[in-house]
Amino acid sequence: MRHPFFATRRPVIAGIMAGQTPAELIAEARNAEFAGAHAVAIDLADFRPEFRNTASLKEVVSAVELPFMFFFYRQDKWASSDDGQRQEVLLAAATAGAAMIDVMGDLYDPSPLEITRKPGAVDQQRRLIDRIHAAGAQVVMSSHIQGPRSTDQVVEHLLEFERRGADVVKAVTVVDTQEELAEAIRTTMVLHRTLTKPFIHLCNGRFGRPHRFLSPILGGAIHFAVVRYEPRYQMGQPTIEAMRAVLDNIHWTINDVPAQEQA
Repeated sequence: MRHPFFATRRPVIAGIMAGQTPAELIAEARNAEFAGAHAVAIDLADFRPEFRNTASLKEVVSAVELPFMFFFYRQDKWASSDDGQRQEVLLAAATAGAAMIDVMGDLYDPSPLEITRKPGAVDQQRRLIDRIHAAGAQVVMSSHIQGPRSTDQVVEHLLEFERRGADVVKAVTVVDTQEELAEAIRTTMVLHRTLTKPFIHLCNGRFGRPHRFLSPILGGAIHFAVVRYEPRYQMGQPTIEAMRAVLDNIHWTINDVPAQEQA
């Protein structure tokens, strides 16, 4: 059974993880479920090639009663796979019952800021999104930007992803100063007012941690957290326990404020 990402709640805390075998991912997914995650997000970069098929991925998706997101960026640890080959693995995950598949914003045309403007590449992305939808999954289109961005720049970036047919749009930027953190907080609130699709706005950098805890209450739809820190994968997100402690006790989100008072 496929579990929709936003069936019962928003924001969603997704336990993020990687692994080499179905058994390893099943164990991590169960750990995330019992830690209080609302969903599971799996990086397939270290998943061994012999398991990159629908049957193995279905074992993982069937392990817990949570929705699954899969992503597979350009860090394949087992082969020099190209963009097209990685999408076939993600399509297998969609067929296996994944709720959401991550499509990179510069897929088929590696580009600065992880967004392609090349018409041919954009057309390929749209066709891929159609295939993912036909397999029964939603699409998050994402960019991981290795630097700070202004509010206007992030808004324009994610509006473009909306136009490409994504169901959720995502941008990760860097905040290393107080001024950049303040701009990132403003950006999240403007995205909440501006976008029509659910969005993910996250930050890395010296001042990224507070934004990770503020974004869920300021309109961000999905947030990533780890069960525990695993030295093999270097994921620096907060823990599920910490995210739940904040969200379960703050008793406020921007959606509690009437729209006319948010402008």
